[in-house]
Amino acid sequence: MKKVAVIGGGLSGLSIAKCLTDRYDVKVFEKESRPGGLIKCDRVNGNLYHIVGGHVFNSKRTDVLDWFWGFFNREAEFTKATRNAIISMGDGLKVGYPIENNIYQFSNDIITSFIQDVVSLAKDNTPEPLNFEEFLRYRFGDTLYNLYFKPYNEKVWRKDLKSVPLSWLEGKLPMPTINEMIFNNITHAQETKMVHSSFYYAKQNGSQFLVDRLAQGLNIVYNSEIVEISKQPVGWRVNNEEFDKVIFCGNIKHLPAAINNIDLGIYQQLVNELEYHGTTSVLCKIDDNPYSWVYMPDQAHQAHRIICTGNFAESNNANELTATVEFTDYISKDDVLANLKLLPFSPEYITHKYTEYTYPIQDSSTRNVVNEIKNILEPHGMYLLGRFAEWEYYNMDAAVGAAIDLNKKFI
Repeated sequence: MKKVAVIGGGLSGLSIAKCLTDRYDVKVFEKESRPGGLIKCDRVNGNLYHIVGGHVFNSKRTDVLDWFWGFFNREAEFTKATRNAIISMGDGLKVGYPIENNIYQFSNDIITSFIQDVVSLAKDNTPEPLNFEEFLRYRFGDTLYNLYFKPYNEKVWRKDLKSVPLSWLEGKLPMPTINEMIFNNITHAQETKMVHSSFYYAKQNGSQFLVDRLAQGLNIVYNSEIVEISKQPVGWRVNNEEFDKVIFCGNIKHLPAAINNIDLGIYQQLVNELEYHGTTSVLCKIDDNPYSWVYMPDQAHQAHRIICTGNFAESNNANELTATVEFTDYISKDDVLANLKLLPFSPEYITHKYTEYTYPIQDSSTRNVVNEIKNILEPHGMYLLGRFAEWEYYNMDAAVGAAIDLNKKFI
């Protein structure tokens, strides 16, 4: 059997290793002491702590669902929940998510302004949007853009929304027509078209349960820093071991320094210039509530969302309901504590952690840069896979889907 090195034991690395292991001799190199990457979880005082985000699973892709449920007992090991998200507007008003379905919950002045927007949009032949800001304004109108979309997304991305390309949107936001927005407000309809309008969640240990299960039966070398990836006359050498092919699931920014005997040309500098955000994630006790996500556009504080992970499974909580509060990039503990006092549902600090790389930021050239690097590497038997290897904002099902797609190249 040909030998394949998989560098990185997060969800992407584990998924491709599972896809290949019946046909290849696969070894996974993981720098941490356990699998999981960005979807790892800890236990703190008995409470489950999603170190980055609150990861749930569902997919519109039948092949992803079929592959995933081949490793789990859906009925015995998972619960299925309907997404119950709200937007906390900062003045005590809490409205349903997505906001465009719930305009009827606002004041008459805002409702009137929204109606004027959609009538104007329906009459005017607006041009095709060229960036994220134009998409939001042309799709939802200036009222919702200024009330919610602009302040919320600027909190998350800390960028001029004109610089965010439309490619970022694929599969991430509901995209209702004007008729659908009007209909949904009249009928008080619930959003069902998003991938995670309903989702599955492990009854025990959350997303850590997923990666622990996928890791079973794989040849994984933990605590393994990659110090060498060298192209050989035939195949590759990874940390002094010979392989026929390499699948890199780490951070593409670290690849040029690790790889030998392959010239990435101008793309080496372009990789260095790729932008990203980190996340400060805070585990908290929180008031009882029925919600899954709370989005917060309010500019009075820096936090942008609360993920009520304690509501995902009873086993996530020791004694009281817990949640994860998210801030973009680094924020000190003193600032965390000051911000928590301004948030809804009275969050009380338990612990926090800053993770440097959590959200890749794309511009109009990002995908071309990554694809050109793939074109250089793949003829030599090296492949890129995963959120930061491909610089794509993958959620769990997209990461699994990308692994399934890559596996087709090996068949």
